Amino acid sequence: MEKLAGITHRIPTGAYKALLVVATIIWGLSFVVMKDAVDVLEPAYLIGFRFLATGAILLVLFFRRIKAAFAREVRKDYLVKGIILGVLCYLAFWVQTIGLDHTTPGKNAFLTATYCVIVPFAWWIIARKRPTAFNLLAAVLCVVGIGLVSLQGSLGELAMGYGDLMTLVSALLFAVHIVYVSKFSQTNDVLVLTTFQFVVGGVCGIAYGMGFETLPPPSALTPSFWMNMAYLVVFASCIALVIQNVALAHVPPAQASLFLSLESVFGVLFSVLLYGEEVGLRLVGGFALIFVAIVVSEVFPLKRGQDDGIPAVEVETPGGAVVSVQAPVAVATGDTDPAAVVEPTLEEASWSKSGTI
Repeated sequence: MEKLAGITHRIPTGAYKALLVVATIIWGLSFVVMKDAVDVLEPAYLIGFRFLATGAILLVLFFRRIKAAFAREVRKDYLVKGIILGVLCYLAFWVQTIGLDHTTPGKNAFLTATYCVIVPFAWWIIARKRPTAFNLLAAVLCVVGIGLVSLQGSLGELAMGYGDLMTLVSALLFAVHIVYVSKFSQTNDVLVLTTFQFVVGGVCGIAYGMGFETLPPPSALTPSFWMNMAYLVVFASCIALVIQNVALAHVPPAQASLFLSLESVFGVLFSVLLYGEEVGLRLVGGFALIFVAIVVSEVFPLKRGQDDGIPAVEVETPGGAVVSVQAPVAVATGDTDPAAVVEPTLEEASWSKSGTI
């Protein structure tokens, strides 16, 4: 292990930044893959089977950690928090998939990314941490961008499509999920919570599907469909998660957030190349404003003068990935309680959720 740690420290930071870009490419393509998959399998069943498969893989990978967590007296605490996160995660992905079924992958990608702008306000409501002026500016830019992307019709009769509206609701759910993950991860093993979250979300999806959805005929489950599911489970949920976790341990959060927000850009790119989405001037302008809003919300609220070399504290995102949050120098001195240090750091954190699809 010491040898491996030495190797990772010799790898240049640029290589880890490249890994983040690889992860965003994987997630960007997943918007188109999900669009094809939801044409075969209805949203709840699709999320349910995907989450159960991902949960099973993570259960094998982190079995020792899970066994240790549930062998202690904190078992009930893990169960309650895992159920809360699992239900929130399922609802966010389910609503997002419904939105994707009624809009284009490109719009779905960019509108989902608005969760970055919503998070500081959700954190304000839940944790009483007031957003900054940059958060307010980002919110205004984001609203204008959403209007350009989603609102249709003349100025007197503007209307938003059902798919776009559902995607925005999913962004709100993702934001709430991020806040609760950030709170729970201060006292719990985030990898255990992540695994349990996927299992609970998978059970929710299968249960809802059995009550309200219809399974497709076996003839519809073509090799192409199984390839899409394999991509979503293995690449979008497992491999990209590991890639991001490794990279975020070596890249400062402000920079990492900027790289991770490229997920929405690649979502549009793949939608144009593979789905045939048409991108006009109004759509480009809306995407540009949303992207600027994300950058403003992610980067500028961080305190000026933070040291890029400061160690990181891991905070899990709704898709199960872990975001690196800078910790102050006091952590290294040993004179300060780490729990007391982490909490104020979270409110300054660069909020990122990758792998939303």
